[in-house]
Formats: sequence, structure tokens, C-alpha cells
Amino acid sequence: MASNTLTIPRMLAHSAQRHGERIAIEENGVAITYAQLHRNALKVAAGLIALGVEPGDRVAIWAPNGSQWIVAALGIHCAGAALVPVNTRMKGSEAGYVLASSGARVLFSAGQFLGSHYPELLAEHRPFSLAQIVVLNDARPVELSWENFLDKAQEIDDAVAFQRAAAVTPDMLSDVMFTSGTTGNPKGVMTAHGQNLKAIDGWAQAMGLCAEDRYLIVNPFFHAMGYKAGWLAALMHGATILPQQVFDTSAVLKAIERDRISVLPGPPTVFHSLLADPALATTDLSSLRATITGSTTIPPSLIERMRNELGFKVVLTGYGLTESCGFATLTSRDDSPQVVAHSCGRAMPGVELRIVDEHDREVEPGTAGEVLIRGYNVMQGYFSDDAATREVVDTEGWLHTGDIGLLDEAGCLRITDRLKDMYIVGGFNCYPAEIERLIAAHSAVAQVAIVGVLDDRMGEVGRAFVVLRPGALMNGEEFIAWCRTNMSNYKVPRYVDFVDSLPTNPSGKVLKRELRSVALAQVS
Repeated sequence: MASNTLTIPRMLAHSAQRHGERIAIEENGVAITYAQLHRNALKVAAGLIALGVEPGDRVAIWAPNGSQWIVAALGIHCAGAALVPVNTRMKGSEAGYVLASSGARVLFSAGQFLGSHYPELLAEHRPFSLAQIVVLNDARPVELSWENFLDKAQEIDDAVAFQRAAAVTPDMLSDVMFTSGTTGNPKGVMTAHGQNLKAIDGWAQAMGLCAEDRYLIVNPFFHAMGYKAGWLAALMHGATILPQQVFDTSAVLKAIERDRISVLPGPPTVFHSLLADPALATTDLSSLRATITGSTTIPPSLIERMRNELGFKVVLTGYGLTESCGFATLTSRDDSPQVVAHSCGRAMPGVELRIVDEHDREVEPGTAGEVLIRGYNVMQGYFSDDAATREVVDTEGWLHTGDIGLLDEAGCLRITDRLKDMYIVGGFNCYPAEIERLIAAHSAVAQVAIVGVLDDRMGEVGRAFVVLRPGALMNGEEFIAWCRTNMSNYKVPRYVDFVDSLPTNPSGKVLKRELRSVALAQVS
């Protein structure tokens, strides 16, 4: 990629110049060309400038996949601000924490979505730093609607927005994406325009992404796979984006046939669901070309079925963290199903990998240890948390991932375990410390420990071991129902065991390994 396009505003302008009348986004029968998208993004930037947003400010989006999400995000970038994506599955308190921690000045919010009015969910958790909420749909009379926000853009001369976009540099923050950690509180990962675009371009080239592709994005835009490997990658290469708000197997199969979808990444659960749908046999899948999926373990049979039954010519897997711009390793389109299933591929160009023991000494190929990453893709740090940054990025620039893996003789990475207790539910990272913190608020709970257990459909799900307070009564159904009310649904434990005590070591630390052994014994 040319150095003069290593900012998102310049990339957008370049794509608009190159692909002007090609369709950038197609949604519900409405098409937006690349030229229109560029103009719309500058209009949003003007609206943000009218609201007082300055370069370096943070602006958040809390909404489902859609064209407005993309236009708003590009407008944020063109205004020189940093995008803060907020998980649509978050409850008001969780979203409020992210907004307060990032110091977001403006929030683009869904109105009505999944049976809730999002600004209302946030109301009692709204931080003082949040000056304005722009409601994208179903705005109430007292709220600033998307349309009225765009009217504010008329207060700003077009040249002002254009100059603001042109002033963005590759080393300026493009986003602050929140990820949880062992402390139980989400942390804001800061990454810059240049490093993101370089990583995205490498991924897109491996996928063979091109202007003829029609990209159905089922991964949520608040996640790196929906945002960076999703619509940003598509815009860099002139492809057409078709956003999918909520994954529905029937709707996806219909879209593949009707809209001639060629690119469809997703977690393994997406492909398990498609392969199990009875309508698959009568659906025209001939347009499908490329995909990437990811998990710690993928059966080789799934890779074979994705190629043979879904018709994908390119099937990749990869590995990355939010702290590495979402990218670090990739398989290649020439790799065998066994390599794709059993490894995460090789380090991307410009990225280094090391496997080290508990003393940070590099181990021999084939020996398991902690995975370390160094390169242009390593984050700038955690927002307003230098101490947490120093815990994971050492003085030599190595990112300590907390994942256990090994490198084979061919340089392919295989993730074998995690130092951290994180597990993955249907493509979503779950962090026990965060879930435990939320459950601890229940008046009947004295102690709780969460572990991930294997699940045929979701990959992994949570199992809760709960110690009740003396005299407290609660059954499993009541516990699960409370969790569904108070946390994102993918965080809700699938199973619950009420126990008298939790196993601990002499220092009082809960022995999660013993709990995993108990859970494994109960299903074996």
C-alpha cells in the first residue's frame, strides 16, 4: 500500500477516486457508491466538528451492523477523532463503563434494537463526559436524531471538514477498542491508522480480496473481524459490503444466493449452522469464493466440508488479538486442510513470533510456551493505563499474549492453551474475571468461579461454580435468568453448579484447573 494512503481518510478518498461509481454498500435495496460514501463521511465529520469534536477526541458507536455504522465511523476518522466501538450485547452499565473509561464526547447509538431503546438502557449509567448522543433510528422527540445531526453539518464549510480529514496522520489514533483482562474490567486498546491499514492490507491480500467481491459481513462491527477485516478491508480494495445485523442461518443462505455473495468470514459456529440447515441442498452457493474462520481447535472435517459442501475456494485461519490490531498470523490459500485446521498459520510479514518459557527464555520448535508478538501491529498501549500496558508489552516491544502455543518446524503457530482463563463462545471472547465481577453483585452470591467447557455448537461455553451466602436460596434457572438480565448473552454461563466451597491454593487463589477437571468428569 502506498504510504500516502496510510490513514483511513486518505484511503477512503483514494478508493472514491478509483472506484467512484462502484457500489460500496448495499443494504435493504439501497446502494451507496464509493463517491457518495466519501461525501457522506465528510458530512458526518462536519457534524462532529459542529458539536465541538477536536482531533484526538473519542467518539463511540453503539449500534448493530449497517450502513450508518460505517458512515459514522468514517466520519469519526475524517474528523481526526478515535472510534470507540461498543458491543451491542452490552447492558447499560457495561456500555456506561466503556464510555466513561474512554472519555467519549459523542455517542452514535441505535434507537430501538432487539426489543430495547438503547439510549434508555444507558440513561442511569451515562457518564458526565458524554456531551451528546446521536440516535441513528427511532429517535424520540427529546433526542438528537441522525437526520437532525446531519443538518448541523451545514453550519460547517465543506473545506473545514476536508482539511480536518487531510490533517490526519498515520500515527494518530484510529480507534480505542475495549477488551477485558484478568482484572475483570475492560481496557481500551489504542491503535493507529497506519498500523491498522498495513495489517488489514496484508490480510486482504491473503484472501485475494478485490473489487469484484461481494462481502457479506456477519461478524459484528464492534469486533475487529467485522470492522477491520470486515468493512475497512472491503473499502480498501473496492469490494461491495453487505451488512448483516443479526446472524440468521436462513437469511444468510438466501443472501448468498440472491446477492451472489463471494466473501463470508465467520467463527466455526456460522459454518456449522449453514451446513446443518436443510435449505443448504437447494441453495445456489456457486458465488462463494473465500472465507476465514478462527478458533483454538477446528476439526479438519469442517475445513473439508467448507470447501466441498459450501464451495469455498479459499479457506484460511489466523490468530490475533485486539492488542495486535486483530492480526498476527495467517495460513495461506495453498495450505492443506490439516494445516488450516490444526494451526493458525505463519507470522504475517513484518510480524515476529517467539515462544518462551516461564523465565522468558525462547524454547525449541515444537515446545509449548507463552506466545509473544512483536511488530508494527502491536498496540500503542491501553488508554490511560500505563501500568497495565507495561504488564503486557515489555521494554523490547514484545507483546505477551497470555496464550500458550508452539511453533512447528514450518513456522506455523498452534495455540494449545491459555495462561489467562479466557474462553471463546461462538467467536466472542469471554473473560471469567469480568463475568465473576458482574455475578458478584447478586445478593445471594458469596463466591463464584467461571470456567470454559467444550460445547459441540458454540466451541466453548461458561460453567459457573457458585457458593451461596448463608441462608440464601436460589436454583439454576433463577441464576441463569438473573445473568441474562445483567450481562451480554454470550457471557451468560450455560451451566451452574452450587457448591459448598471453591478449591484454593494456600494463598487463597481459586484453582480453576480443579474446577475444569470436575466439569470434564461430569460430561465424560
